[in-house]
Amino acid sequence: MQSAPVLTVSALNRLAREALESALPLMWIDGEISNLTRAASGHLYFTLKDASAQVRCTIWRNRAQLLAFRPENGMRVEIRALATLYEARGDYQLNVETVRKAGIGDLFEAFRRLRDTLTAEGLFDADAKRPIPRFPRAIGLVTSPAAAALRDVLVTLGRRAAHVPVILYPAPVQGADAATRLVEAVRTAGERAAQDGIEVLLLVRGGGSLEDLWSFNDEALARALRACPIPVLSGVGHETDFSIADFAADLRAPTPTGAAELASAGWHAAHREIDALGPQLERSMQRRLEALAQRLDRASLRFVHPRERLRQAQTDTHLSAARLQRAMQRQLERTQFRHAALELRLARQRPNFTTAHSRTDDLGHRLQRAGQTLLARRQAQVDALAAHLQHLNPESVLARGYAIARDTHGRVLRSATEIATEATVEVQLASGRLLTQVTGRIPADI
Repeated sequence: MQSAPVLTVSALNRLAREALESALPLMWIDGEISNLTRAASGHLYFTLKDASAQVRCTIWRNRAQLLAFRPENGMRVEIRALATLYEARGDYQLNVETVRKAGIGDLFEAFRRLRDTLTAEGLFDADAKRPIPRFPRAIGLVTSPAAAALRDVLVTLGRRAAHVPVILYPAPVQGADAATRLVEAVRTAGERAAQDGIEVLLLVRGGGSLEDLWSFNDEALARALRACPIPVLSGVGHETDFSIADFAADLRAPTPTGAAELASAGWHAAHREIDALGPQLERSMQRRLEALAQRLDRASLRFVHPRERLRQAQTDTHLSAARLQRAMQRQLERTQFRHAALELRLARQRPNFTTAHSRTDDLGHRLQRAGQTLLARRQAQVDALAAHLQHLNPESVLARGYAIARDTHGRVLRSATEIATEATVEVQLASGRLLTQVTGRIPADI
């Protein structure tokens, strides 16, 4: 019986690649760039997507160097590419020959539409912006506890205004429900502002792609920022990143670190002002000391005679010494009584080490005997189970003269009616297998 050829995974992927490249010619494809990565080798890797699908793409270095513009996330482009298969991982991808611009991308269009709508509504008016307090007594912070932006803000505030408490209102900054959670965190901060004592709220996140920062382009978040009862300072992304939250905030910082610097600017500048006021304070203190010295000279003329003051001090000292001696005597008596009581308790609680050693030795012998008995019992159980398992071994049954019959699909035959006449049957013996052909059936009662 001839069997079908067996392919390796490498051979299968090679055949799939050859079939894909021969079936799909070099073509133009429209889509939006996302998850763009620039490798150190000069190759570009990104995902081309539309509203319902996406595909991985690769631009090799020699092709990337010839592009007329720098691809960025969110760009709508048209690529000329060949569909292929990356054999090492079995991934379907496009090898890009060239790229040309085709628009600004759906995400940018949505961002622009929302920005224009809210601007026309007056949500971003400069007259509605509130000033950031110069000396906030506490600072609220909305970001993810796992974000690097949190560490940057805390380090900056610790360096510039370490005495100012920071209240964290945690929320994810990326993901499906990030926008909703950010809105909840901003509202919570506003509701608890008086209770927590915060006077300014920082909304921060590190840099990323347009998709990564999309949670900060939410209309509900923009309205929550404007409705917050305290001023809001945003620091989302890098210097070139702008979001709807930046426009809605009372003040925008280019980075999370910049937001921390703006929030602590007053306290930081106060250090320099204090240094400048130091000489003035010193002169004022000197004049004050001189005036007090004059008052002291006049008051000294009205002092009681030193001999009288010494006599009064001596009397007070004798009285204090008598009180101290009586107090020490009472404390000493209480200490002696307590010491005696503790000695009696210690005598009653002193353990009998001889009895304890004897009981420990007896328990050790009993534990050793119990362990040996349990080990012997478990060994007997293992031997019995091994013997029982040997009886159930199919090879032992075959060795007694039995056989197993299977059809061409490998199914075990249990009745003569399960196989057709002239069919091929594989018979497994204790040693080896036989291929047989059914020539007829023998009735079961013979």
